Amino acid sequence: MRLTTTELDAMVEEATVDAYDEYEQFAAFHAAIENHLALPFDTTVLGVTVSVTAIQERPGSGIIALCRRGRYRQAIGVLDLPLPEPAPTGWAWVEAYRHWVS
Repeated sequence: MRLTTTELDAMVEEATVDAYDEYEQFAAFHAAIENHLALPFDTTVLGVTVSVTAIQERPGSGIIALCRRGRYRQAIGVLDLPLPEPAPTGWAWVEAYRHWVS
């Protein structure tokens, strides 16, 4: 999945249109990802398949993905997740967030 800069800019604008400051923009991206990203989905972290079961906003940690494998749980920054194959519906919002952050 490769989006153009123009497409990413449009998604950033859509997500942050009503946000007045950086904190509100961050919260708007959390809401956009949470609303559009199809959960759960599987991805590989450090060679191990995990299931991403939720997206959360954590102060000091950014937007994180709650990952599960069996009885184990781990919070991982959503921008640190490798792109799963096939990409879940809504993954473009993670890419728009990455574009906004950079």
